Amino acid sequence: MSTNLLLALLAGLVVGLGLALAVVAVVGLPERDPGKPSLVRTVRRRGAGLSARALAGVGVGALVLVVTQWPVMAVAIGLLVAYWDRLVGGGGEERTAILRLEALAVWTESLRDTIAGAVGLEQAIPSSAEAAPPVLRPTLNLLVDRLRIREPLPDALLAFAEDLDDPSADTVVAALVLNARLRGPGLRDVLTALATSTREELDMRRRVESGRRSLRRSVRIVLGIVLGFIGVVAVFNDDYVAPYDDVLGQLVLLVVVLLLLAGLLWLRKLARPEPVDRLLGTSRMSAESRELVSR
Repeated sequence: MSTNLLLALLAGLVVGLGLALAVVAVVGLPERDPGKPSLVRTVRRRGAGLSARALAGVGVGALVLVVTQWPVMAVAIGLLVAYWDRLVGGGGEERTAILRLEALAVWTESLRDTIAGAVGLEQAIPSSAEAAPPVLRPTLNLLVDRLRIREPLPDALLAFAEDLDDPSADTVVAALVLNARLRGPGLRDVLTALATSTREELDMRRRVESGRRSLRRSVRIVLGIVLGFIGVVAVFNDDYVAPYDDVLGQLVLLVVVLLLLAGLLWLRKLARPEPVDRLLGTSRMSAESRELVSR
């Protein structure tokens, strides 16, 4: 590819960035939610891993540009290396949710056993928090702190559900809130049934996650084969890939890269769990459920 074409692409990039900055200067940035962490804190928290992946992406992209002289392929490979976990990795959120669900089942069983010793719910929660799994312990400590400052138990439990932000936890919290307001018998039997159902859901989600893990592994294998074939052909058969050296060839390659990106995003969507509406969430239906529980 000629130097004039590279300069033209660089000039187009500079013009595009200038137009974007001009639009931001006129319109302004959207207001940030005070409840969300700032961009600086987020970058500091993820800076180490992100910087390493970004440097790796830049290095690999530069190597591809030197070998193939294809700017589109260099940018695509660089972005693929930098965002590998988001495109073909994943599964971390679901694994965290499974660990949280297992911890919830353990805590529910511990709370049931503590209540069996003729201990009230206000006393049983701090006792069960001490032996809770590490995933759940910080949120339980917040619940215990709310109880220590004399916050009403139903309100503290609803805040506990908001901190967990988990549909499975809402069922357990709703049962505890109803018992805290009605002071009726049978809480131990209810917690036993909830712990059993949580264990069953845990087994089901583990089986589903195993299937999704196989899908993600297949995507990585197919992608590796495709990229490996492209690399071998580009290095050892220049005549076969010569049509991609001009501007039209780069545009065609851009279309191919976009189609491949769309396929990766689609497969990633298939491998991610569908969101479940919370019983005690902030939607309209969940607000009605919260009002029913609060009565």
